[in-house]
Amino acid sequence: MTSPPALLIAADGARHEAGAAALLDFVEHLGSRHPGIPVTAGLVGAERWPLGEAVDELVAAGAERLAAVSLALVPDRRADDGLSAALTAACASHPGLSVTRSRVLGPDPALLALLERRLDEALGGAARTPRDRADVTVLLVAPGSADPEANAQVHRAARLLWEGRGYAGVETAFVSTAAPDVPAGLDRCVRLGARRIVVLPYVLFDGGPVERARLHAEGWAEAHPDTQVRYAEPIGAGEELADLVVERYREAVAGSEPPQPRDLRDEHELAG
Repeated sequence: MTSPPALLIAADGARHEAGAAALLDFVEHLGSRHPGIPVTAGLVGAERWPLGEAVDELVAAGAERLAAVSLALVPDRRADDGLSAALTAACASHPGLSVTRSRVLGPDPALLALLERRLDEALGGAARTPRDRADVTVLLVAPGSADPEANAQVHRAARLLWEGRGYAGVETAFVSTAAPDVPAGLDRCVRLGARRIVVLPYVLFDGGPVERARLHAEGWAEAHPDTQVRYAEPIGAGEELADLVVERYREAVAGSEPPQPRDLRDEHELAG
């Protein structure tokens, strides 16, 4: 039986200690759920846990094929170019190594479900109905990019989060690079009639963007005491995220192999 491709999780190199710890815990959790698949993570453009060392580790363990799953929530040209360059450099050291890549994670129903859960937690913990949410405006805050397409995908995620969930509205803001910034996003929410706002990070794990978004929102809230502002946690490493990463892995693996009849496949080979 052919061994399944290894799972290489690729993350952005700008990591904060809490975010790095969450990433490592996530990788360990994935490995325990799918012991038949070698899995590790590498950071793009970082000296600590660089992607090349992660590839070296998997090859040393016997991997001849890799499926790289990026933890990006939106397609971003700069990030995509960085990952492509890192994978090309890593493959140059391992002739014959086969590498396929997945599409980005979002926006996906699993991510939207996790965002909805973070909002419910920020509003008091229990799942809430559309009636409970009618006076809540959400400000979805992403890190921001120089790539307009990446920022447009954040707006798309906001629209999908709003559809059918009963919030008064879902607006967008960015920590840097793109407009509006967090204070301007909060101003817009108020102009649209908001008196109760939840700031929701469109980020997987804790890190600099989450901290800066909260600091900007706290400063704004101090100057606007008549508006209630709450803060949601980042998406985090829930079971839905683990399932989504494995789904992207399976897609990448299936795209690299000739189609086979379902009854001839070994499901374990696809991380089942």
